[in-house]
Amino acid sequence: MTTTLLRTADAWYVQTDTGAVTIDTSATTTGELLRDRVAIDAAAGGDGGVPVETLALLSPVTAPCRVVAQMTNFTSHVKDSGMDPKTVPLTFFRKASGSINGPSDDIVKPAHVRFMDYEVEIGLVFGRELPVGTTLTESNLADYIAGLVVTNDVSARDVQLPKTQFYEAKSYPTFTPVGPALVLLDADELMRFGELRLQLSVNGEVRQNSVVAADMIYRPLRALQELTRFQRMDVGDLLLTGTPAGTALSAPPKPIEIIGSLIPPALKWKSFFKSQARNPKYLHDGDIVEATVATDDKAIDLGTQRAVVRYA
Repeated sequence: MTTTLLRTADAWYVQTDTGAVTIDTSATTTGELLRDRVAIDAAAGGDGGVPVETLALLSPVTAPCRVVAQMTNFTSHVKDSGMDPKTVPLTFFRKASGSINGPSDDIVKPAHVRFMDYEVEIGLVFGRELPVGTTLTESNLADYIAGLVVTNDVSARDVQLPKTQFYEAKSYPTFTPVGPALVLLDADELMRFGELRLQLSVNGEVRQNSVVAADMIYRPLRALQELTRFQRMDVGDLLLTGTPAGTALSAPPKPIEIIGSLIPPALKWKSFFKSQARNPKYLHDGDIVEATVATDDKAIDLGTQRAVVRYA
């Protein structure tokens, strides 16, 4: 049975059938808490607690930490981006952990950003140090992945595309909402990763809806086997695993793309973003963004984020 961890400004909790039970721990970071499994297990076996809805929840992943993300990792998203899933390599990029945001905190668009997009993703949270060169197999994967979180990889497309980089475009404060819960899984539960459904809606309109098994290209084992060739991950670090189709940004029709490749970059991007100004799916001031990840039977349920978009 999964264990659901919650965090507020002054305490950690385990969510039980009777409420949120305080964890008796001195931990102030996610890494410290995950090393205190005795305290987590004691709270999980406790009674009573406070109603979860009375808690002002923060991200269950604390900063500073490493935030690494997989690029174009869902077949539907790859096709929507105008690429061939069979030729897409396994690649990663970094996000600043200063972008981590609470599950109900506002997502704030910087004044200079014009086109702010959303990407619901499953986040892997590490429960054991993963040094470079670690050998990972199906049998020991669960030793390293403590649990999962809902994440939203918010992106400034007009920064990302012309600069052909991800770090700045995805690292502004509030651009990585995380939570509401960190759901700890055992090995058998982690085997159900493929059954997880990612959904994101804006103002009640479902924009993204996909099941991992039918869409994800590189699953966690393969991704971590590649990542551990060059990147160490520590307890409490976070890996985002990609998003399905349905983001505001999509590839232009092929004829337009071919024409765009023949003109100078500055003119190409000016023309592209002029067309994007007519796209209503980018996030607007006051929009309500909800993101969920769960198996259809709710045996594994990472909860629901609900954030309001604000323009700086």
